Amino acid sequence: MKTSVRVFENAADVAAKLADEIVMRIRAAADEERSFSIALSGGSTPELLYSFLGDEFRDSVPWEFVHLFWGDERCVPPGNPDSNYGMVKRSLIDKIGIDAAKIHRIFGENDPEGEAKRYSGEILSGLPSRDGMPVFDLVLLGLGSDGHTASIFPGNMDLLASDSICAATVHPETGQKRITITSRVINNAEAVVFMVTGENKAGIVREIINNEPGSEKYPASHIKPVYGSLDWYLDGEAGQFVQAIHS
Repeated sequence: MKTSVRVFENAADVAAKLADEIVMRIRAAADEERSFSIALSGGSTPELLYSFLGDEFRDSVPWEFVHLFWGDERCVPPGNPDSNYGMVKRSLIDKIGIDAAKIHRIFGENDPEGEAKRYSGEILSGLPSRDGMPVFDLVLLGLGSDGHTASIFPGNMDLLASDSICAATVHPETGQKRITITSRVINNAEAVVFMVTGENKAGIVREIINNEPGSEKYPASHIKPVYGSLDWYLDGEAGQFVQAIHS
């Protein structure tokens, strides 16, 4: 597994540098006339990324080669302020005019168990497979203060070994129902990127990146791509206890 840790001054720099990397990957795929699949993350830091992509690259990226998926979704309608899809629509989709057929949203308004099954089928039919699991070109992830990523929480560690592509989960504090891709899908991707900002994440970032004893209790620590790369994009606060590395 190729791993890198990049530390930038602030969240805006994280978004700008990662946007440049994503654009480079999309253009490389377009040059080979192949599609490029992204599993998107929710959250305030990813929203900065999507806004930057939509504002700065709306006309200069071959978006016709891109397929947008979601790594997880809150079980709410798309117009709800909590909807990850709704956030991406406002910050990116409405700006770039991507073909609706290439937007693969999770229907958060549907029954969670049934939607997890339906979305699993959509992912399988839309992506190549390897080792019996779909292969995303890029999976974007955040990191919760409890060590969760996507919507795999410390209380759903069984999803780390699940053969399912998607699963219904519940936020342990709010009780909000969610749908998430599982860690085997994430670890089968060509590239996985964590975007993490804020001082409150610094300790857990250090534990996971340094593989400290006890860090295995965090779901995010189990994200270790089998074939692809793992990149951490951190702001100065989140990355204050780690060194930038490229390996």
